[in-house]
Amino acid sequence: MAWLYYVDELPGTLCVGDLVAVTGDEARHAAVVSRIGVGEHISVGDGRGTLVDGEVTSASRDRVEVRAERITRHKEQSPRFHLVQALAKGDRDELAVQAVTELGVAEVTPWQAARSISRWDAKKQVKGQQRWQTIVREAAKQSIRAQVPHVNELATTAQLVARFQERDVLVVVLDPAADTWLDEHVEEYRAASDIALVIGPEGGISPEEIERFREVGALTVQLGSPVLRTSTAGPAAISALSVLTGHWQRPANAPTETPRLEA
Repeated sequence: MAWLYYVDELPGTLCVGDLVAVTGDEARHAAVVSRIGVGEHISVGDGRGTLVDGEVTSASRDRVEVRAERITRHKEQSPRFHLVQALAKGDRDELAVQAVTELGVAEVTPWQAARSISRWDAKKQVKGQQRWQTIVREAAKQSIRAQVPHVNELATTAQLVARFQERDVLVVVLDPAADTWLDEHVEEYRAASDIALVIGPEGGISPEEIERFREVGALTVQLGSPVLRTSTAGPAAISALSVLTGHWQRPANAPTETPRLEA
């Protein structure tokens, strides 16, 4: 089984043969929960693109040390996927966030849509954002991702529109009543550097919100039949976009790698 643990920062001058220390909660999880011991191999990442593979040389609940055998630096794929997920009742929005992280999304924004049943007040906003950031971190670890997605603050529709106007981003809104289908815009997807995928709540996106998004050039598309829940629509659309943009194929530019440490 592959194990990945994150550290806040890796030395910029890190070389094969150097020791990397995992501390705090990550060390406790490795040594106590996962029972990682001396001689086993794990990966250590900074969440920003660098992964270190190596052998554990010491392990305690407070500190796990790894001797670097291979160092790889991964670039983000282009286009980057940004999920705008409407708040939903129960844990449906969290399920969507977890799944799209495993599928490669780079950024997540919780959205207070007009028809969202769940509402975040000021206190819930802080806890909610922290909760979602924990979810994406754990999902990134599970899928051995070099980059941990960033979770933005809760946004209203007006705030989303303002952000879209400021950024060079292709906005794609899933709408079961749209006139076009997701796979009809491949040229636009492949030309974009960032794609923001907007997923509505259980009651759907209101006509007024659809119009606001269209005013900033958003594409409104159908994913297909049947109509999916808010917890599955995002992951399904990200999967389809990954195929349409070429994410799910052997990369032309493999990550740069420092040669393995010879025995």
